[in-house]
Amino acid sequence: MRDDDVLARVREICLALPEAVEKPFGGHTAPSFRVRDKLFVMTSEDGATMTFKAAPGIQEALVSSAPDRYFVPAYVGAKGWVGARLDTGQDWPELAELIEDSYRLIAPKRLSARLDTPGDR
Repeated sequence: MRDDDVLARVREICLALPEAVEKPFGGHTAPSFRVRDKLFVMTSEDGATMTFKAAPGIQEALVSSAPDRYFVPAYVGAKGWVGARLDTGQDWPELAELIEDSYRLIAPKRLSARLDTPGDR
């Protein structure tokens, strides 16, 4: 997949979530995704990686089981965020699930609950 295709796929997954919007982070130009102005996914300027919030224990599990695909990102890694290399061929169903989990950790409970109601995304 070309970088544009990879970012388009990330964008498609993120924007399918209730009230998710694309808004750059700080002075960066890379796509970042928010719900109610809180970040749940950030991509790198070169499009090669993305970071997302994970539940306790998930970061360690992903990084130890697939260090070629996942890493502890600078700055936000200490807060449980996980980095994913997008240029190494990702398991898109797995990545979509991880993005949805990040969204659920950030979004208000009412919005997260909409994910459990078929057709209400």
